[in-house]
Amino acid sequence: MTYEEFKEKVGSVILTDEGNCPVTPVVQMLQGKWKLQILYELCIKCPMRFGELKKMLKPITNTALTNALKELEADDLIQRIQYNEMPLRVEYSLTLKGQDLLPVFYSIMQWGIKYIP
Repeated sequence: MTYEEFKEKVGSVILTDEGNCPVTPVVQMLQGKWKLQILYELCIKCPMRFGELKKMLKPITNTALTNALKELEADDLIQRIQYNEMPLRVEYSLTLKGQDLLPVFYSIMQWGIKYIP
């Protein structure tokens, strides 16, 4: 569906084949205090290690970062690669599905520049 088609149909309620609003699952997938910030950091530098993300997302706790990363991985927005070496090394990067969010972030950025001083 194009943006023009979306604007035309949004007033008549757009529903998926299951009868749901298609925006709701996206909002649920991205909700949370840290998820968008994690995705943003991975847009800037990819891959990143846990410690690098923690440093960029001060004052996030280890638990909050771990939980957010697990949820993003479960939603296939990021991938976790564990290297079997000592010390253990784990890197996080955007999946293709996560990379498809880049135009959405760009649009949000443009809106922010326009409306938030």
